Amino acid sequence: MEGVKAIEWVNGRVRLLDQTRLPHQEAYLELEDYPQMTAAIREMRVRGAPLIGIAAAYGMALGARHIEAPNMNDFLARLRPIAEALAATRPTAINLSWALKRMTLAAEAAADPQAAREALVAEALRIHQENTDADRRLGQHGAQLIPAGSAVLTHCNTGSLATGGHGTALGVIRTAWEQGKLSRVYVSETRPLLQGTRLTAWELARDGIPATLIADSAAGFLMRRHAIACVIVGADRIAASGDVANKIGTYTLAVLAREHAIPFYVAAPTSTIDLATASGDQIPIEERPAEEVTTFAGVTVTPAGIEALNPAFDVTPHRYVSAIVTERGIVREPYQESLAELIKEGSDV
Repeated sequence: MEGVKAIEWVNGRVRLLDQTRLPHQEAYLELEDYPQMTAAIREMRVRGAPLIGIAAAYGMALGARHIEAPNMNDFLARLRPIAEALAATRPTAINLSWALKRMTLAAEAAADPQAAREALVAEALRIHQENTDADRRLGQHGAQLIPAGSAVLTHCNTGSLATGGHGTALGVIRTAWEQGKLSRVYVSETRPLLQGTRLTAWELARDGIPATLIADSAAGFLMRRHAIACVIVGADRIAASGDVANKIGTYTLAVLAREHAIPFYVAAPTSTIDLATASGDQIPIEERPAEEVTTFAGVTVTPAGIEALNPAFDVTPHRYVSAIVTERGIVREPYQESLAELIKEGSDV
Protein backbone atom coordinates (compact mmCIF):
# COMPACT_ATOMS: atom_id res chain seq x y z
CA MET A 1 0.00 0.00 0.00
CA GLU A 2 1.79 3.12 -1.25
CA GLY A 3 1.01 6.59 0.07
CA VAL A 4 0.79 9.76 -1.97
CA LYS A 5 4.06 11.52 -2.89
CA ALA A 6 3.76 14.66 -0.80
CA ILE A 7 7.23 15.96 -1.69
CA GLU A 8 9.89 15.19 -4.33
CA TRP A 9 13.21 16.60 -5.52
CA VAL A 10 12.92 16.86 -9.31
CA ASN A 11 15.59 18.39 -11.55
CA GLY A 12 16.83 20.90 -9.00
CA ARG A 13 13.38 21.89 -7.79
CA VAL A 14 11.02 20.68 -5.07
CA ARG A 15 7.61 19.39 -6.15
CA LEU A 16 5.24 19.80 -3.24
CA LEU A 17 1.60 18.78 -2.83
CA ASP A 18 -0.32 21.84 -1.56
CA GLN A 19 -2.18 20.38 1.42
CA THR A 20 -4.31 23.49 1.91
CA ARG A 21 -6.26 22.56 -1.24
CA LEU A 22 -7.10 19.02 -0.22
CA PRO A 23 -9.39 17.12 -0.41
CA HIS A 24 -11.00 18.90 -3.34
CA GLN A 25 -7.93 19.59 -5.46
CA GLU A 26 -4.58 17.83 -5.85
CA ALA A 27 -2.40 20.80 -6.77
CA TYR A 28 1.39 20.78 -6.76
CA LEU A 29 3.80 23.64 -6.16
CA GLU A 30 7.16 23.89 -7.93
CA LEU A 31 9.63 25.56 -5.54
CA GLU A 32 12.92 27.00 -6.75
CA ASP A 33 14.34 28.85 -3.73
CA TYR A 34 14.19 28.76 0.05
CA PRO A 35 11.82 31.76 0.59
CA GLN A 36 9.15 29.78 -1.24
CA MET A 37 9.78 26.87 1.11
CA THR A 38 9.64 29.01 4.25
CA ALA A 39 6.30 30.37 3.06
CA ALA A 40 4.99 26.87 2.26
CA ILE A 41 5.91 25.61 5.74
CA ARG A 42 4.55 28.66 7.56
CA GLU A 43 1.29 28.59 5.59
CA MET A 44 0.94 24.83 6.24
CA ARG A 45 0.98 23.96 2.55
CA VAL A 46 3.41 21.34 3.80
CA ARG A 47 2.94 20.10 7.38
CA GLY A 48 3.53 17.21 9.78
CA ALA A 49 6.68 17.09 11.90
CA PRO A 50 8.71 14.55 9.86
CA LEU A 51 7.70 16.12 6.54
CA ILE A 52 8.56 19.61 7.83
CA GLY A 53 12.07 18.32 8.52
CA ILE A 54 12.35 16.89 5.01
CA ALA A 55 10.95 20.08 3.48
CA ALA A 56 13.37 22.26 5.44
CA ALA A 57 16.28 20.09 4.27
CA TYR A 58 15.19 20.50 0.66
CA GLY A 59 14.67 24.23 1.29
CA MET A 60 18.25 24.56 2.48
CA ALA A 61 19.48 22.71 -0.62
CA LEU A 62 17.43 25.07 -2.80
CA GLY A 63 18.87 28.12 -1.07
CA ALA A 64 22.43 26.88 -1.43
CA ARG A 65 22.04 26.63 -5.22
CA HIS A 66 21.62 30.43 -5.35
CA ILE A 67 24.63 31.30 -3.18
CA GLU A 68 27.53 32.86 -5.10
CA ALA A 69 30.60 32.53 -2.90
CA PRO A 70 34.35 32.51 -3.65
CA ASN A 71 35.27 30.29 -0.69
CA MET A 72 33.78 28.10 2.04
CA ASN A 73 33.83 30.75 4.75
CA ASP A 74 31.76 33.06 2.60
CA PHE A 75 29.48 30.21 1.51
CA LEU A 76 28.76 29.10 5.09
CA ALA A 77 28.19 32.69 6.20
CA ARG A 78 25.50 33.05 3.52
CA LEU A 79 24.03 29.63 4.25
CA ARG A 80 23.47 30.41 7.93
CA PRO A 81 20.61 32.93 7.43
CA ILE A 82 18.85 30.41 5.19
CA ALA A 83 18.89 27.80 7.96
CA GLU A 84 17.73 30.41 10.50
CA ALA A 85 14.82 31.49 8.30
CA LEU A 86 13.67 27.91 7.85
CA ALA A 87 14.08 27.14 11.57
CA ALA A 88 11.82 30.05 12.53
CA THR A 89 8.81 28.81 10.55
CA ARG A 90 7.39 26.22 13.01
CA PRO A 91 9.11 26.20 16.43
CA THR A 92 7.38 23.23 18.09
CA ALA A 93 8.40 20.42 15.71
CA ILE A 94 11.92 19.29 16.68
CA ASN A 95 12.33 17.46 13.33
CA LEU A 96 12.81 20.87 11.73
CA SER A 97 15.91 21.85 13.71
CA TRP A 98 17.15 18.23 13.65
CA ALA A 99 17.18 18.19 9.84
CA LEU A 100 18.75 21.63 9.56
CA LYS A 101 21.59 20.61 11.89
CA ARG A 102 22.31 17.59 9.70
CA MET A 103 22.31 19.79 6.62
CA THR A 104 24.65 22.31 8.20
CA LEU A 105 27.12 19.58 9.18
CA ALA A 106 27.02 18.18 5.63
CA ALA A 107 27.87 21.60 4.20
CA GLU A 108 30.64 22.22 6.72
CA ALA A 109 32.34 18.95 5.77
CA ALA A 110 32.62 19.94 2.10
CA ALA A 111 35.88 21.09 0.52
CA ASP A 112 34.47 23.94 -1.57
CA PRO A 113 31.13 25.70 -2.35
CA GLN A 114 30.26 23.47 -5.31
CA ALA A 115 30.94 20.34 -3.28
CA ALA A 116 28.81 21.81 -0.47
CA ARG A 117 25.88 22.38 -2.82
CA GLU A 118 26.09 18.78 -3.99
CA ALA A 119 26.45 17.51 -0.43
CA LEU A 120 23.34 19.41 0.65
CA VAL A 121 21.22 17.85 -2.09
CA ALA A 122 22.58 14.40 -1.25
CA GLU A 123 21.91 14.88 2.48
CA ALA A 124 18.35 16.08 1.89
CA LEU A 125 17.65 13.04 -0.28
CA ARG A 126 19.22 10.83 2.40
CA ILE A 127 17.02 12.35 5.14
CA HIS A 128 13.94 11.73 2.98
CA GLN A 129 14.87 8.10 2.25
CA GLU A 130 15.78 7.38 5.86
CA ASN A 131 12.41 8.72 6.95
CA THR A 132 10.60 6.56 4.40
CA ASP A 133 12.45 3.44 5.58
CA ALA A 134 11.84 4.32 9.24
CA ASP A 135 8.09 4.66 8.63
CA ARG A 136 7.85 1.07 7.42
CA ARG A 137 9.71 -0.30 10.43
CA LEU A 138 7.64 1.85 12.78
CA GLY A 139 4.44 0.54 11.21
CA GLN A 140 5.52 -3.06 11.75
CA HIS A 141 6.32 -2.43 15.41
CA GLY A 142 3.13 -0.52 16.08
CA ALA A 143 0.83 -3.00 14.40
CA GLN A 144 1.74 -5.46 17.16
CA LEU A 145 -0.28 -3.27 19.54
CA ILE A 146 -3.49 -3.42 17.50
CA PRO A 147 -5.82 -6.27 18.56
CA ALA A 148 -7.35 -8.35 15.77
CA GLY A 149 -10.74 -7.12 14.57
CA SER A 150 -10.47 -3.81 16.40
CA ALA A 151 -11.38 -0.20 15.70
CA VAL A 152 -8.99 2.62 16.58
CA LEU A 153 -9.21 6.38 17.01
CA THR A 154 -6.64 8.79 15.58
CA HIS A 155 -6.20 12.57 15.67
CA CYS A 156 -4.85 15.06 13.12
CA ASN A 157 -2.93 13.68 10.12
CA THR A 158 0.06 11.35 10.46
CA GLY A 159 0.15 9.64 7.10
CA SER A 160 2.09 10.18 3.88
CA LEU A 161 1.02 13.82 3.96
CA ALA A 162 2.84 14.24 7.28
CA THR A 163 5.98 12.19 6.70
CA GLY A 164 6.62 11.77 2.99
CA GLY A 165 6.52 8.00 3.52
CA HIS A 166 4.16 5.38 4.97
CA GLY A 167 3.20 7.55 7.95
CA THR A 168 3.64 7.29 11.72
CA ALA A 169 0.35 6.68 13.55
CA LEU A 170 -1.39 6.30 10.21
CA GLY A 171 1.49 4.08 9.10
CA VAL A 172 0.70 1.78 12.03
CA ILE A 173 -2.95 1.83 10.99
CA ARG A 174 -2.03 1.04 7.37
CA THR A 175 0.16 -1.86 8.41
CA ALA A 176 -2.54 -3.24 10.74
CA TRP A 177 -5.00 -3.02 7.86
CA GLU A 178 -2.58 -4.84 5.54
CA GLN A 179 -2.34 -7.58 8.18
CA GLY A 180 -6.13 -7.93 8.34
CA LYS A 181 -6.29 -6.81 11.98
CA LEU A 182 -8.26 -3.58 11.65
CA SER A 183 -12.03 -3.19 11.33
CA ARG A 184 -12.42 0.61 11.29
CA VAL A 185 -10.67 3.91 11.93
CA TYR A 186 -12.41 6.75 13.77
CA VAL A 187 -11.02 10.10 12.67
CA SER A 188 -11.41 13.25 14.76
CA GLU A 189 -12.02 16.38 12.68
CA THR A 190 -9.05 18.25 14.26
CA ARG A 191 -10.18 21.84 14.61
CA PRO A 192 -9.50 24.53 13.61
CA LEU A 193 -7.84 23.56 10.30
CA LEU A 194 -9.56 20.18 9.98
CA GLN A 195 -6.52 18.03 9.22
CA GLY A 196 -8.54 14.96 10.20
CA THR A 197 -11.51 15.89 8.04
CA ARG A 198 -9.53 17.06 5.01
CA LEU A 199 -6.33 15.00 5.07
CA THR A 200 -6.60 11.80 7.14
CA ALA A 201 -10.07 11.00 5.79
CA TRP A 202 -8.71 11.61 2.27
CA GLU A 203 -5.76 9.26 2.78
CA LEU A 204 -7.93 6.53 4.30
CA ALA A 205 -10.51 6.80 1.50
CA ARG A 206 -7.68 6.64 -1.05
CA ASP A 207 -6.42 3.43 0.60
CA GLY A 208 -9.87 1.86 0.91
CA ILE A 209 -9.67 1.64 4.72
CA PRO A 210 -13.09 1.91 6.45
CA ALA A 211 -13.24 5.24 8.29
CA THR A 212 -15.77 7.22 10.30
CA LEU A 213 -15.35 10.94 10.93
CA ILE A 214 -16.35 12.38 14.32
CA ALA A 215 -16.46 15.87 15.76
CA ASP A 216 -13.60 16.45 18.21
CA SER A 217 -16.16 16.83 21.01
CA ALA A 218 -17.66 13.37 20.27
CA ALA A 219 -14.57 11.43 21.40
CA GLY A 220 -15.80 10.91 24.97
CA PHE A 221 -19.13 9.63 23.70
CA LEU A 222 -17.33 7.19 21.43
CA MET A 223 -15.06 5.91 24.20
CA ARG A 224 -17.88 5.49 26.70
CA ARG A 225 -19.65 3.18 24.29
CA HIS A 226 -16.51 0.98 24.18
CA ALA A 227 -16.31 1.31 20.42
CA ILE A 228 -12.54 1.57 20.13
CA ALA A 229 -9.58 -0.58 21.19
CA CYS A 230 -6.97 2.18 21.39
CA VAL A 231 -6.05 5.75 20.51
CA ILE A 232 -2.96 6.22 18.37
CA VAL A 233 -1.50 9.63 17.51
CA GLY A 234 1.74 11.14 16.22
CA ALA A 235 4.05 13.68 17.85
CA ASP A 236 5.87 16.90 17.01
CA ARG A 237 8.30 16.62 19.91
CA ILE A 238 8.86 14.10 22.69
CA ALA A 239 10.73 15.35 25.74
CA ALA A 240 13.22 13.27 27.73
CA SER A 241 10.50 12.66 30.33
CA GLY A 242 8.17 11.13 27.74
CA ASP A 243 5.89 14.18 27.66
CA VAL A 244 4.51 14.54 24.14
CA ALA A 245 3.73 17.69 22.15
CA ASN A 246 1.21 17.04 19.41
CA LYS A 247 -1.68 18.72 17.61
CA ILE A 248 -4.03 20.65 19.88
CA GLY A 249 -6.69 18.30 21.27
CA THR A 250 -4.31 15.39 21.85
CA TYR A 251 -4.11 16.00 25.60
CA THR A 252 -7.91 15.93 25.83
CA LEU A 253 -7.99 12.55 24.09
CA ALA A 254 -5.29 11.18 26.41
CA VAL A 255 -7.23 12.19 29.53
CA LEU A 256 -10.43 10.70 28.13
CA ALA A 257 -8.63 7.49 27.20
CA ARG A 258 -7.28 7.14 30.75
CA GLU A 259 -10.78 7.65 32.18
CA HIS A 260 -12.12 4.86 29.98
CA ALA A 261 -9.13 2.49 30.43
CA ILE A 262 -8.25 2.69 26.73
CA PRO A 263 -4.56 2.43 25.71
CA PHE A 264 -3.11 5.69 24.37
CA TYR A 265 -0.20 5.18 21.97
CA VAL A 266 2.18 7.68 20.39
CA ALA A 267 3.95 6.83 17.11
CA ALA A 268 6.94 8.91 16.03
CA PRO A 269 10.44 8.48 14.57
CA THR A 270 13.42 8.83 16.88
CA SER A 271 14.18 12.18 15.24
CA THR A 272 11.15 13.49 17.15
CA ILE A 273 12.70 12.59 20.52
CA ASP A 274 14.42 15.59 22.11
CA LEU A 275 16.52 14.46 25.06
CA ALA A 276 17.81 18.02 25.48
CA THR A 277 14.32 19.09 26.56
CA ALA A 278 13.69 17.74 30.05
CA SER A 279 9.90 17.90 30.09
CA GLY A 280 6.91 19.16 28.18
CA ASP A 281 6.97 22.41 30.14
CA GLN A 282 10.04 23.46 28.12
CA ILE A 283 8.55 22.74 24.69
CA PRO A 284 7.70 25.96 22.80
CA ILE A 285 4.07 26.01 21.69
CA GLU A 286 3.31 27.73 18.41
CA GLU A 287 0.48 30.28 18.50
CA ARG A 288 -1.26 30.64 15.16
CA PRO A 289 -3.45 33.46 13.80
CA ALA A 290 -6.79 34.04 15.51
CA GLU A 291 -8.50 34.05 12.12
CA GLU A 292 -8.11 30.27 11.93
CA VAL A 293 -10.59 30.06 14.82
CA THR A 294 -12.84 33.05 14.14
CA THR A 295 -13.46 32.18 10.48
CA PHE A 296 -14.62 29.08 8.66
CA ALA A 297 -13.93 28.58 4.94
CA GLY A 298 -13.06 32.26 4.74
CA VAL A 299 -16.30 33.42 6.39
CA THR A 300 -16.23 35.14 9.80
CA VAL A 301 -18.35 33.15 12.27
CA THR A 302 -17.77 35.12 15.49
CA PRO A 303 -19.11 38.48 16.72
CA ALA A 304 -16.89 41.52 16.24
CA GLY A 305 -14.48 42.18 19.09
CA ILE A 306 -14.27 38.58 20.35
CA GLU A 307 -10.69 37.45 20.97
CA ALA A 308 -9.49 33.97 20.09
CA LEU A 309 -6.75 31.76 21.52
CA ASN A 310 -5.20 29.47 18.92
CA PRO A 311 -2.35 27.25 20.17
CA ALA A 312 -1.35 24.80 17.44
CA PHE A 313 -0.20 22.12 19.92
CA ASP A 314 -0.68 20.88 23.46
CA VAL A 315 1.46 18.68 25.71
CA THR A 316 0.35 15.29 27.01
CA PRO A 317 2.15 14.31 30.25
CA HIS A 318 3.94 10.98 30.02
CA ARG A 319 1.74 9.36 32.65
CA TYR A 320 -1.08 9.25 30.08
CA VAL A 321 1.04 7.58 27.38
CA SER A 322 0.73 3.78 27.34
CA ALA A 323 3.64 3.30 24.91
CA ILE A 324 5.75 5.18 22.36
CA VAL A 325 6.31 3.44 19.03
CA THR A 326 9.44 4.24 16.99
CA GLU A 327 11.28 2.67 14.07
CA ARG A 328 13.66 1.09 16.62
CA GLY A 329 10.95 -0.51 18.72
CA ILE A 330 8.34 0.17 21.39
CA VAL A 331 9.19 1.82 24.71
CA ARG A 332 7.17 2.23 27.89
CA GLU A 333 7.58 3.77 31.33
CA PRO A 334 9.92 4.74 32.82
CA TYR A 335 10.44 6.92 29.74
CA GLN A 336 13.36 8.83 31.22
CA GLU A 337 15.38 5.62 31.03
CA SER A 338 13.78 3.83 28.08
CA LEU A 339 14.00 6.80 25.68
CA ALA A 340 17.62 7.51 26.61
CA GLU A 341 18.50 3.84 26.07
CA LEU A 342 16.66 3.83 22.73
CA ILE A 343 18.68 6.81 21.45
CA LYS A 344 21.92 5.36 22.82
CA GLU A 345 21.37 2.06 21.04
CA GLY A 346 20.72 3.86 17.78
CA SER A 347 23.89 5.89 18.05
CA ASP A 348 25.92 2.68 18.20
CA VAL A 349 24.61 1.44 14.83
